[in-house]
Amino acid sequence: MYRSHNCGELTAANIDQEVTLSGWVQKTRNKGFLVWADLRDRYGVTQLIFDEERTDAKVFKQAEALGREFVIQVKGIVIERVSKNPNMPTGDIEILVKELAILNTAITPPFTIEDETDGGEDIRMKYRYLDIRRNPVKNSLLFRHKVAMEVRNYLSKQGFIEVETPVLIKSTPEGARDFVVPSRMNEGQFYALPQSPQTFKQLLMVGGMDKYFQIVKCFRDEDLRADRQPEFTQIDCEMAFVEQEDIVQTFEGLASHLLKELKGVETGTFPRMTYDEAMKKYGNDKPDIRFGMEFGELNEVAQHKEFGVFNNSELVVGIAAPGCASYTRKEIDALIDWVKRPQVGATGMVYAKYNEDGTIKSSVDKFYDQEDLKKWAEATGAQPGDLILILSGDANKTRARLSALRMELATRLGLRNPEVFAPLWVMDFPLLEWDEETERFHAMHHPFTSPKPEDMPLLETDPGKVRANAYDLILNGNEIGGGSIRIHDKATQQLMFKYLGFTEEEAKAQFGFLMDAFQYGAPPHGGLAFGFDRLVAILGGQETIRDFIAFPKNNSGRDVMIDAPSAIDDTQLKELSIKLNL
Repeated sequence: MYRSHNCGELTAANIDQEVTLSGWVQKTRNKGFLVWADLRDRYGVTQLIFDEERTDAKVFKQAEALGREFVIQVKGIVIERVSKNPNMPTGDIEILVKELAILNTAITPPFTIEDETDGGEDIRMKYRYLDIRRNPVKNSLLFRHKVAMEVRNYLSKQGFIEVETPVLIKSTPEGARDFVVPSRMNEGQFYALPQSPQTFKQLLMVGGMDKYFQIVKCFRDEDLRADRQPEFTQIDCEMAFVEQEDIVQTFEGLASHLLKELKGVETGTFPRMTYDEAMKKYGNDKPDIRFGMEFGELNEVAQHKEFGVFNNSELVVGIAAPGCASYTRKEIDALIDWVKRPQVGATGMVYAKYNEDGTIKSSVDKFYDQEDLKKWAEATGAQPGDLILILSGDANKTRARLSALRMELATRLGLRNPEVFAPLWVMDFPLLEWDEETERFHAMHHPFTSPKPEDMPLLETDPGKVRANAYDLILNGNEIGGGSIRIHDKATQQLMFKYLGFTEEEAKAQFGFLMDAFQYGAPPHGGLAFGFDRLVAILGGQETIRDFIAFPKNNSGRDVMIDAPSAIDDTQLKELSIKLNL
């Protein structure tokens, strides 16, 4: 046997026992007559000692030749460590080695395999299998497993069953770009990789499965960022004979369970707000409510003077940055430069310092008196010592810019504590959004989302005002889950396709199978999908998801370790009837 114990479990209770350990050499220290080696496996590190007096000469010589990341097996006696290490679970003991077998040698790794490594992200991605040996990555993957098990156990106890759905499906024009897969047996035709199992889980409800879930891989061929990969994982769920409240209660229960079991956090009932309220108070539909800085709309108290910038704006809106009235002019100018960056896009910013003595000093004092400025403070909730920051212009763009500034200030002020968790439901999204480029409506979520029952008449008269029977679950400013009550009758689904610009022929070609299924007794149904990668990262106290994925892609969608995507040879292209025009 390669080992009797792992490298993280031996303690003083094991002293005088003979043990066998296997693992990787973390590092060695040679004092001439003594050699120490730290042996590492998934479970921890144990110190080995080779003593010239007590260790066989051949074994001692082998020990002197050990290098970093050698794979070895040792047999020896557990002894009390002279210089104990209280920071290690195995810090009270060491192994006096009697036998040493080198199972595999190793060349010098391209970066140090330690918690604080000297390897940059690119090199660690190229040698990801080495990076996984480091505690931060290893522990992130172990945490991901723990979250997955909690999800499976919780949903199973709630009566959900896990069903696998197809990976080779049909390409559809709605949503993000599909990854397509050519079919060799069906020349000139293509499968698509699923962006989600949406239609299949609805068909499972038609099939009477009642409660479905799946921890499933999904694929989207779109631009990447820190929390997005071309392949990602969802906790995909669907329920039959439910209304919105049933689904909200069920998955609020799951989120509460995860926070309690994994983080020891009791949340109580999650707050709720409408989409319109979120946009008005925070400028986006996934607000971080761990801190304040709610928007204060200032049109009524700022557009009555001769300041043209405000008078010519659709919206004047501000926030109060707590304790920032002490900012110097240089610090404020830096904030102005920040909002003028192309990524934000503001042309300028007005500010007002609410001094501790109750006076307010603004950058536009020649247009506004103290009575005006006090109204600004009232509208933004500013207190003495705060700094009021104001943007103006087109309503939607201005809200988005102020939202970005709010998040940046919260980061600078240390208000985004990763160990504080603030869940929130956002509801009543618009069903449709108008696209100026294509001059037609698009589904804000997807074309199977049901309108609010009371808004159904508006589909014919004012489709832009129809609210969706949809809901998003937000955690610390990140959307971790989203779903809706689905359309479950053919007539309403046909009407939805009509407003999305589908002809009857196009709708039948793309989704005829679903509408056909609705004719055989589709129950009312709805569901929700959690972004599993993002959920795990946030619960793990991180904003980015890569360290919680075993083999992630880089920002260009490439796997630099295996060099994918890559070209395929001419024989494969010919079999697939594909001609490249490069």
